[in-house]
Formats: sequence, structure tokens, C-alpha cells
Amino acid sequence: MDTVAGGDAQVRPPPGASLPAPRVVVGARTQIRASLVARGLRVAVLDDDPTGSQAVHDVAVVTAFDEGEYLASLGREGSVCFIWTNSRSLSDDGATTVNVQVASGLFAAARRAGFGLEIVSRSDSTLRGHFMAEVRALERTKREATGRGYDAVLFIPAYFEAGRVTLWDVQWVLVGDEWLPAARTEFSRDASFGYAASNLREYIAEKSGGAIRAEDVWSISLEDIRVGGVARVVEILERVTAGTFVVVNAVLYEDLEVVVLALAMVEGAGRSFLYRTGPSFVRALAGIEPREPIAASELWPLGRPPGHGLVVVGSHVAVTNRQLAAMRAVGGLAEVELDVARVINCRDRDAYLAEVTKRVIAALVAADVLLVTSRRVNRVAGGNANLKAARIVSTALSRVAGRALAGRPSWIVAKGGITSHDVAVQGLGMRRATVVGQVLPGMVSVLQPIDAAPEAVGIPYVVFAGNVGGDDALAKVVAVLRGKRLC
Repeated sequence: MDTVAGGDAQVRPPPGASLPAPRVVVGARTQIRASLVARGLRVAVLDDDPTGSQAVHDVAVVTAFDEGEYLASLGREGSVCFIWTNSRSLSDDGATTVNVQVASGLFAAARRAGFGLEIVSRSDSTLRGHFMAEVRALERTKREATGRGYDAVLFIPAYFEAGRVTLWDVQWVLVGDEWLPAARTEFSRDASFGYAASNLREYIAEKSGGAIRAEDVWSISLEDIRVGGVARVVEILERVTAGTFVVVNAVLYEDLEVVVLALAMVEGAGRSFLYRTGPSFVRALAGIEPREPIAASELWPLGRPPGHGLVVVGSHVAVTNRQLAAMRAVGGLAEVELDVARVINCRDRDAYLAEVTKRVIAALVAADVLLVTSRRVNRVAGGNANLKAARIVSTALSRVAGRALAGRPSWIVAKGGITSHDVAVQGLGMRRATVVGQVLPGMVSVLQPIDAAPEAVGIPYVVFAGNVGGDDALAKVVAVLRGKRLC
């Protein structure tokens, strides 16, 4: 087995011939689902932007912080509910507050209905987000609600479908045809959530401000999972205490399923764990089976409705810009730009947004419409100031998209995590929805709004993270919604 000599420059790229063979547990997902039911557990995912459901289907999404909504969505043993906190758009203090609010409501609902909870703090597979603030908030809330804390926090940022794996304790990101340690990607230079370490033990130490030493972070290696199997993982999980951080290495779903089977065993004996994860772990934790991508015929069994679609793009990362270029090259879209500088700085913002809305509605009569923020990134001093500016722009984009419902779009795509949240909640008035599945495997989720503005109920709402997909991914999504089949 290859080893890491230390430092990103000496880390060798992932999946290689020297890796142990995957350990496949026959019937693992069936066993996992049965265990959740037997223990009376539900899975509640606090999603820091709306893109965490990229790897699952037939689960609930709730945007309202309401115990009744939680109970309605978690009525069955083994059920899964994503609660959109949108905390990645907030300050550290704001993220703490919303996590405490949601978790307190979840624990109260569970106590009232008499079921147990698996809590997942779902964040970015490229390591952006309020890592330490959210983990500490959930630890404290669990202790106050139940009288005991977590034995460990498992850190599992893997997102296989998008090329994000954890190997040798390093988070790897597939960029084009090249595997890069996360700290060498554009995501590590995020204005609000930048970081220097790709090694996840070092990342935890970095985000703790030195309160946690890298050498005090535990690890479940690929050898533990693939060679030692469930028994070896159980051995590790039985030894961690007092909220210790544990990095979980994984490059395939089979790796995560071994870990989840081990978790079921030790949790059955009374242990308790919090999960800070990327999208892939949720599918493994709930034992959800994979499914084929959705076709237009499944979205509209009685035939595609008349009218045109709306694509709303707020993400500014390089991947999104390349996808925009590819989609524009295909053609067939009328484009309306929202000028970011004007939204942030002008005094006539309301009049400007009314003008943009009018243009979108008029364009929907004859074509699918691209509503896109100007591509120049307007940075301001300080991470919180950047987040505030981003919220202003996202709110403006959402207002336009919501008012554009008057143009009767037949489908809506939102590109970018914060954009997807704000368009759904502020624009479409969505409180609850069902994740039908994905247009692109494991990446682009289609939601069916259930409780939303009347004009939005039933419209396919496509959530597309800013930082995933190949250059032609956005064009492919639009093609499917136009009724074409992908080869």
C-alpha cells in the first residue's frame, strides 16, 4: 500500500493498483434499512445548502423550521428528511443559531413521537462551510436535549459521483482528468471558507484554531475497512470517546456500507455519533438503493406541458462558467442578465428588479430563459462582508425568479447552492418537497414542490450545485427537460 510521506506535494494520486480490493457485503443496503427500522431510527440531515440530496431519491425536503413538518416527513421508521438550513450563506454566529434551532426542534419532535434520530451535518465535499461552529452547536444541543453528548464526530466528506474521495486521510478532487488534493483547487481559496490543508486531520486542526491537534484526530483507513472489515471498524468505534473527531476514508459506496454496518452494531450497544459529511454518506447511512437518471417522460407521464423553462444561475465558480459557455453554444435560450454591481450599490434596486422581471416574463413567451448574474466577482473586505453581499444578490435573483412565475415556466433549474435555496424558499415559497431523483447520476436533483406558492406546486425544480459536473452538464440538464434523451 502506498503511503503519504507528509505534505500535499508528496501525496500520490488516488485510486491505484496497490489499493486493497473492495470489501463487498452482500445485501448490505437491505441489512442497513432493516437495522434502522428495528431500532426505530430516522435520519435527519441538516443541509447547509440545498444540494445534499444529490445522491438520494424518494426522500423529503423541508425548508420550514417547524416540528410539525419534521414529524410529517419522518413518520416512518428508516425515513430520511433533509432540512435546508442554508447556513453556508450565514456568518459563524448565524450558522450556530440556525443549527441549534433546527436540532432542538428535531430532538423535541423525536421525543414527542418516541423515535430515535441519526443526525447528519451535511456540508461541502470540497471542505467549505462553518465546520467547527456547526459541529459544536449540534454537540451542545444533543447534550442539552438528551443529557448526553456524542462519543465521536465522524468526518466523511466523500462525494463519489462528483469525483471527491478520501484516501490516506487526504480529500481528493477530480478536476478534469487530474486528481488534486483539495487545497490545490479553487475551492480552497473561497473568500469566506478558505483553507490550507488537504489532509483532513490537519484540516480539523486548522479549523479548530489549534484547539485540536492533528495527531489527536482518529482515522478509519481504507485498510481498516477493506482488510479488517466490519469487525475492525467496530473495534475503532468502540474506543473513541468524548466527541473525538474521526476521519473516514472511502472511495466507493461499498467502503461506506462497511462503516455503516459497524455503526449499527456499536450504536445498538448504546454508542452515539454525529456525522459531518458530503452527500454520499447519507445514501449509505439510510441504505438507499441507486436508481437510474430521470427522463422527461417520468417527470411528465401524461406528456410534456406547453411553455418554456427558466434557468437561474448565481454561482460564480469556474466550473459553472464553463458550463454556461457550453449551454450558450447549444443555443435556444433567451438571456437576461442581473447586474451584480447595480444590485449591491444602486438606490433604485426595486425598480431595477421590476425591469429585469418584466424582461424575463416577456422572454418566456417565446423561449427558454437564462437568468444569470453578471460574471464579474465583486469581492468586499472580510468573509462575513462577502457573505452579506452574496445574500443581497441571491435575494434579488430569487425575487425575480419568484415574480417570473407569472410567466408560467414549465420547469425551473437553479444553479448554485445558495441560489437553489433562495429561489426555492424566497421565490417559490417552498416549505416542503420530495426528491424525485436525479437528472444526472448522483449530481443534479429534481424536486417536486408539495407545499409552495400555488403556481410552483408540481413544477419540476432542479437543484444543481455550482461546483459539480462536466463542462456540458448544464446543457445536458436542459436537454433532458426539453424532452431529449441523453446518449
